[in-house]
Amino acid sequence: MKPPISSSSSVLIRKARLSPFLFTLLAFILFVAILYGEDFMCIFSQQLQIYADQGQPVSRAEKKWEKLPFAIGKTQESCDVFSGSWVRDELTRPHYQESECPYIQPQLTCQEHGRPDKEYQYWKWQPNDCSLPDFNATLMLETLRGKRMMFVGDSLNRGQYVSMVCLLHKLIPEDEKSMETFDSLTVFTAKKYNATIEFYWAPFLLESNADNAVVHRISDRVVRKGSINKHGRYWKGVDILVFNTYLWWMTGLKMKILLGSFDDEVKDIVEISTEDAYRMAMKSMLRWARKNMDPKKTRVFFTSMSPSHAKSIDWGGEPGLNCYNQTTLIEDPNYWGSDCRRSIMKVIGEVFSKSKFPITFLNITQLSSYRKDAHTQIYKKQWNPLTPEQIANPFSYADCVHWCLPGLQDTWNELLFAKLFYP
Repeated sequence: MKPPISSSSSVLIRKARLSPFLFTLLAFILFVAILYGEDFMCIFSQQLQIYADQGQPVSRAEKKWEKLPFAIGKTQESCDVFSGSWVRDELTRPHYQESECPYIQPQLTCQEHGRPDKEYQYWKWQPNDCSLPDFNATLMLETLRGKRMMFVGDSLNRGQYVSMVCLLHKLIPEDEKSMETFDSLTVFTAKKYNATIEFYWAPFLLESNADNAVVHRISDRVVRKGSINKHGRYWKGVDILVFNTYLWWMTGLKMKILLGSFDDEVKDIVEISTEDAYRMAMKSMLRWARKNMDPKKTRVFFTSMSPSHAKSIDWGGEPGLNCYNQTTLIEDPNYWGSDCRRSIMKVIGEVFSKSKFPITFLNITQLSSYRKDAHTQIYKKQWNPLTPEQIANPFSYADCVHWCLPGLQDTWNELLFAKLFYP
């Protein structure tokens, strides 16, 4: 006679009968985790980065900072490094002398071209709730050992690129460094470190009729849709990538988009709003990064719009004037110039928030807006002879777009340094 089955034994039998279902469920969860785990991590990391850059609390995600490549620490949780003020600093600024860096282009050498003051060189960015880590050139070069760093975009990104080279080159012996240009690509090589810091000219990121790195002053600008691989093939294999694009899109309320090829005899060109065109470029950039960059080994940055100061009425000045002869900062913490389209910032936020790839946003717009003093003004190489009318009126040819070096763009690289090592 079989022994009676106890109630506890009955429960065990029922559990045993359910085990195949539990096994199937667990197997399915494991399969999904393996198949989509990388996407989940990318999305999670992206949200972390956006929250951190906006100064928002990251709660459950706060321990994920170490997942970002090259990170050696983390920024104080409550600190937004892009929100703060400029403080005078004659002890540690500038980081280098203009005459000590032979790589600065003549468009940016303000002292050489007669600028009478140096006040613009002695300002340090101070975040409200923390301090930026000191720029450590040795750490940066050791991190770049055996690697490639590339800046991609327009002449403003080229200025940041040159600033980075100037911040690092003094640690490299003369016979161990070089700079060469190959069409759209400029390469600074640190032979001792087997490292390169590069700049690639692509003002729209996508293919355009302004892609010639030398001759590109074109008023009727056309951008080709879906063409990022035209330039992107030169970005493959880069370990740290820094994008920018904004100024060249500002031709009006609409942008011309080429649907076919520039080689087509009859070109299919449509006009769409500048915001939609810019959104198209941002999506293409992020799609390219997701397909070609490994988020576990590489980092991608995007630098926000660089402000110009072409209208003095924006900061309460006299009508018809601009940045020429400006030697002081704008003190209004809420200042926002008419040249910076908030609608473009909104597009960036919308596209980046949906990205499956972790991209670090360098929000330099507001802090740079205060610096009407830091532009090259008239103190730069003039590629064309000045007319008597221009000479009589310096405001007519003052450059209120580009920045003197050393100067503001060294701060952009301090922020890049902070976000690279202390995200």
